[in-house]
This record gives sequence, C-alpha cells and structure tokens, in this order.
Amino acid sequence: MIYSTLAFTILNAIAKHLNGYHPFQLVFFRSLFTVVFCTIYLKHQSISILGNERKLLIARGVIGVLSMVSFFYALQLMPFGSAVSLRYLAPVFATMMGLWFLKEKVKSIQWLFFLMAFGGAVLLKGFDGRISLFALCLILCSAALVGVVYVLIRKIGMKDHPLVIINYFMSIGVLIGGTFTILYGKMPIGTDWWWFLGMGIAGFFGQLFVTQAFQMAEANKIAPISYLEVVFSLLLGFFFFGETHSYWSLLGILLIIGGMLLNLVVKGRER
Repeated sequence: MIYSTLAFTILNAIAKHLNGYHPFQLVFFRSLFTVVFCTIYLKHQSISILGNERKLLIARGVIGVLSMVSFFYALQLMPFGSAVSLRYLAPVFATMMGLWFLKEKVKSIQWLFFLMAFGGAVLLKGFDGRISLFALCLILCSAALVGVVYVLIRKIGMKDHPLVIINYFMSIGVLIGGTFTILYGKMPIGTDWWWFLGMGIAGFFGQLFVTQAFQMAEANKIAPISYLEVVFSLLLGFFFFGETHSYWSLLGILLIIGGMLLNLVVKGRER
C-alpha cells in the first residue's frame, strides 16, 4: 500500500509538472501504458477482458475518466498538496451515495466526522488565496465523481476481476483522452516523452500494488495508509514546486485527513 501511495504521488507530481499540456492529453498518456500492461497480464492469466457487468464497467470507466480530467485540471490551478488533500473528501460523497442508492447505514458520529472534513476544506480555501472558487469546484467535482466510482465498484462486487475493472477504466481513458488530444493536444517535445512514459508506468504500478494490497489484507486495516499520499504530496510540493502552506491551511488539511481517518475507524469497528 505504501508503494502504491508513492506511485500515485509520483504520477500526480508528473501531471503537475506537465501543466502545459491539456488535461485530456494527460489522461490519454496516463491511461495508454496501463492498458497495455493490463491487457498483457489478463491475456497471460486467460481472463476475459470483456468482463461480466459490462454496463457498470463502462459507467465506472466514463465517470472515472471525468474525475481524472477534473483532478488534472485542478492540479494546474492550485497547489499540489492542497489538490491531493481535497480529493480525499471522496469517501464523504461515496457514503452519501451509498446511503441513497445502496441503502447503506450511516452512524450519527460519521456525519460529525464528515462535517469536520468539510470544515477543513472551507478553512483551506479561506486561508489560501491560491485556490480559486473555480479550482475548488473542480476538485470537489473530482472527489464527488470518485464517490460515484466507489458505489459502482461495490455494485460490481466480485463479479469481475479487479484488473478487468481497471482495464475498462483505462481503455475508456484512452478513447476519450485520445479524441480530445487529437482536437486540442500538442505533440510532446524532448524529455516530455519520458515524463509521459513515467506517468503510465507509475499509474500501472500504483493500480497493481493497491489491488494486491486489498487482496492481501482487510480494507479497514490498510486503507488509512493511503493518506500518506497527502504527506508525500506536501513534501514534493515543497521541494520540487516551491509550495508553502500557512498554519491555517495545514490545519485545514489536518481536519480533512483526520475526519476521513476517524470515519474509517468507525467503519472498521462496525465490520
């Protein structure tokens, strides 16, 4: 899980570095190499790439791509660590949607933790002038769409192999991202080709490691480790992008992560 978190942090940092390219172009290259690796693996394991729950798989892929585009766009408009932190509000939206669509129960104390996390988001936005209202809306849209993805994955359940789900997601990313790349993208130059390759490799290993982690251990025990991504992102933002944060902004980030971790603890005890 730690390896996965590092891989996704590197992927996002590269996306931030390549901010001169259209977000859909970032989606295309991020997806392309993962599709290649996933397809080779699925063929080697004699697993059908078409899957079983095809409508749900397609819906998961489209919504996942829209979330990724929103996130990459937000990365170009706001500090790296702040964008990653705000995206971790996704479990709030997932819980709300699970309540409505899957009839899942939510404990009263969980709402308190969600309020705590949203308070952190308000604090972060209010004390960081680098975060525009448009950028905040983009990152919250990305988090909300990730919440929808969580619900769809729960609907799919064990009916499809995890890498089949990932392969659908990345294949749709190639199709949608490739279309917009043709229309609005530009040809990568020089070392940018290596950065794009790095995005694909980091994305594949991030997905591979997180899938293996959830197959080897209980979700409530390893999911909190993913929040190390915020720490890694803040460090990379400081050392590579020269980003600093006020104490109030850091308190906002701490409230977001704290609220989500406490929610995980409650859900873990319930299980």
